[in-house]
Amino acid sequence: MELRQLRYFVTVVEEAGFTRAAERLHLAQPGLSAQIRQLERELGQPLLDRSGRSVRPTEVGAAVLPYARAALAAVDGVRQTVEEYTGLLRGRVAVGLVPGTLAHAFDMAGQLADFHDAHPRVEVTLTEDTSDRMLAALRRGELDLAVIGIAEEEPPPGIAVHVVIDEPLVVAAVPGHSLLAEYGGAGAVPPTALRGHRLIGLPRGTGMRGVLERLCAEAGFHPHIAFEAATPDGLARLAARGLGVAVLPGLGARSGLGALPLDAPNARGRVGLAWRAEGPMTPAARELLGRLREGMGGGG
Repeated sequence: MELRQLRYFVTVVEEAGFTRAAERLHLAQPGLSAQIRQLERELGQPLLDRSGRSVRPTEVGAAVLPYARAALAAVDGVRQTVEEYTGLLRGRVAVGLVPGTLAHAFDMAGQLADFHDAHPRVEVTLTEDTSDRMLAALRRGELDLAVIGIAEEEPPPGIAVHVVIDEPLVVAAVPGHSLLAEYGGAGAVPPTALRGHRLIGLPRGTGMRGVLERLCAEAGFHPHIAFEAATPDGLARLAARGLGVAVLPGLGARSGLGALPLDAPNARGRVGLAWRAEGPMTPAARELLGRLREGMGGGG
């Protein structure tokens, strides 16, 4: 088994075909196919399913893929570590963000700009997605770092998290809404009171949606999500037009809305910087992680 064969295999999976992979690798397609088949013969199992319009990993190939990526990352890490000691930090860092991160007060855009100024040879790629999908991408090695919403008290298995936002969730609606009127005297809304109301929440797969669904499940019902928006600001805007009751972090409440805390000890909107707890991390990713942890503050 040769390192280049693993690189060829990973590239074919990423490009979902031999033609695009060969173009990306600057190889002739027959030669690329021959190298992959040689790797499959050595392992004794097909790694790629070639039967469809696009090439996909087989079950064995999907199981092998994280190890192939880890091997390539380890070799790249060796090279980059040597370059780091000679003052030539370079490489690539893949960062995932929940929508709205770039507009937040911890100034993610500014911190990335400062990192780029200090290390212009490092390529930083950004992806916006749901927290669930970014966690899966972290585990597969497709992302190095991600800013995610956190649904549970404990970090997901294999993932380390530095919490940067930890806010109580509030129920927000137009002033005079029946829910606010009923519980205004109590000063808080119990999760059971959300039953039967048209709710406005973040999409499935986000940390805050996970918290909302868990709280409702504990209260014995499924939430009626009438509208979804990608950011807390979007939730507030929809609620301000009278479209329903928004559940959002306290910092997301806006003028023109009434708001009451959601009365549950674990009703919190939490966002954290996440990375793989185990396995190699390139010097570039490690440097950016350290800068972001310092710049973002927070707990965890």
